[in-house]
Amino acid sequence: MTNQRPVIGVLALQGDVREHAAMLERAGARAVAVRRPEELAGVDGLVLPGGESTTMSRLLGVFELLDPLRERLREGMPAFGSCAGMILLARQVLDGRPDQEQLDALDVVVRRNAFGRQVDSFEGDLDVTGLDGGPLHAVFIRAPWVEKAGDGVDVLARIPHTSEAGAAADRIVAVRQGTVLATAFHPELTGDERVHRLFVGIVQET
Repeated sequence: MTNQRPVIGVLALQGDVREHAAMLERAGARAVAVRRPEELAGVDGLVLPGGESTTMSRLLGVFELLDPLRERLREGMPAFGSCAGMILLARQVLDGRPDQEQLDALDVVVRRNAFGRQVDSFEGDLDVTGLDGGPLHAVFIRAPWVEKAGDGVDVLARIPHTSEAGAAADRIVAVRQGTVLATAFHPELTGDERVHRLFVGIVQET
């Protein structure tokens, strides 16, 4: 597969679908929208975009994607979640709705809307393990953070200690566990496709 363009789906129920698709194409993949189980069955990997995690959780059930997606993830399908996508992929979410469904693809506990009113949306530069080319400019929009990561989870980025960081300093905002990647920020919004290139590489290796 390394010489072919992998087919990577973008979960197209809500959120930054077009932006992710454009970045995947720039990163060397063929991007397709996924709204139905048969579309999910035809992809080599899947992006779960930013949006509203409780709405996306409900729509996964409405579109009969919840069980097929869990099965594909158990089988090892690569997945990348940004912001709300990170929340959905987590084992457990704090401050979520009681009826919110989790995909349990990452052994992490995520706090929803963790940055709260103090900094609902902000930008900053992060050092991200596995990315060459210097710091990554990251956009956070009502973002989560990882409260706890299991032993098999690689922490790729944390909020740096700065005067503006406050209680957010050192919080985990990017992780990888096997073929599953997740960021609390929105790499699809900056024009820097390095995170998407990392994910495309994961899919090609798989």
